[in-house]
Amino acid sequence: MIISQFPLLASIAGGVFAPIFGSGILGPGVVGSAVTPSAAPVLVSAFVSAFAPAAAPLLASFVGGEIFNLIKQTGAVAQVVLVILLIFSIMSWSVILTKWSSIKRARAQSGRFLRAFRKAQRLQDVAAVSEQFKPSPLVAVFDNAYDEYRRQGEGNINAVQRAAQIASSEELTRLERRLPMLATTGAVAPFIGLFGTVWGIIDAFNGLGDAGAATLRAVAPGISEALITTAFGLFAAIPAVIFYNQFTHSMREFGARMDDFTMEIMNFIERTTGVTTGVR
Repeated sequence: MIISQFPLLASIAGGVFAPIFGSGILGPGVVGSAVTPSAAPVLVSAFVSAFAPAAAPLLASFVGGEIFNLIKQTGAVAQVVLVILLIFSIMSWSVILTKWSSIKRARAQSGRFLRAFRKAQRLQDVAAVSEQFKPSPLVAVFDNAYDEYRRQGEGNINAVQRAAQIASSEELTRLERRLPMLATTGAVAPFIGLFGTVWGIIDAFNGLGDAGAATLRAVAPGISEALITTAFGLFAAIPAVIFYNQFTHSMREFGARMDDFTMEIMNFIERTTGVTTGVR
């Protein structure tokens, strides 16, 4: 279950939402087990944590007292929608921060490794220092190509190129890991928020019909509460889309750089050994 797999997520979600919604939305037996149909209407209190007293004033000061009160007054369906959106937001920001850090390190180390490679006179010299540039995907490409070169010798240089291409593909797959989470958040979160809004508007108009007073003053509070979920959906989706596009561009950049580096390795072998690689 997602709560047991992401205890930090549960702690943060509990600290933010427990003081708004109250702690009676989820039964105590839900955490760490499968959610049963009987537990579904009480989906929020699994996130209750010790950070609640500090998180409530912080959220109130951030979004303003009126929005804070609107969130407290939303119905059970809207509250469940808000918790789902919070989960998507926290998970996407986790991906954003870790991916940003790893790409930054990989880009910096790739530049250093390329400079060391171009200054080297022998492949053995590059292999001796490659370990210190490990965050760079170019290191894996070189290591795979160099291992194949030592096994094949100068007899089958095309095998070295294939080994480098395989490593390039593997590194690109590694760099792209968890990016689909950002794409999913960007695509799904607005519709989840819209579902909460539609449900809230239906509920507001239903209450208006029961009250028998067809005035804007009577329906406005319910609609304003319903629109909160759409705002939260956009809040979760917009950063995910922005950073997904940014990271996708970085993946294309790394892919092109690894392809170019494969050609450089082939040129290096041809220059140092005199063997024609036949690479075009």
